[in-house]
Amino acid sequence: MRQIKLIWDFRGQAAAKTAEHHEIHLKEFLDKENYILKITGFEILNEMYAIAYLVVEEADMIIFRDALRPHRGEVYLV
Repeated sequence: MRQIKLIWDFRGQAAAKTAEHHEIHLKEFLDKENYILKITGFEILNEMYAIAYLVVEEADMIIFRDALRPHRGEVYLV
């Protein structure tokens, strides 16, 4: 089954710290929901732009999308 990477975009001078902190909340959510996949992360794309992300199974994407309201998503390629 395909996996989907749900992405939150952060811009501005605090983007890196905000993305890093957002990942903590994503991990907490996964633990609370006892979700089997534990793929999260954050990436600093430049000094003013960073992302946080969470990977879910495609079948679960709608549930996570509605609960967490990511900015966008894409197919996750390992």
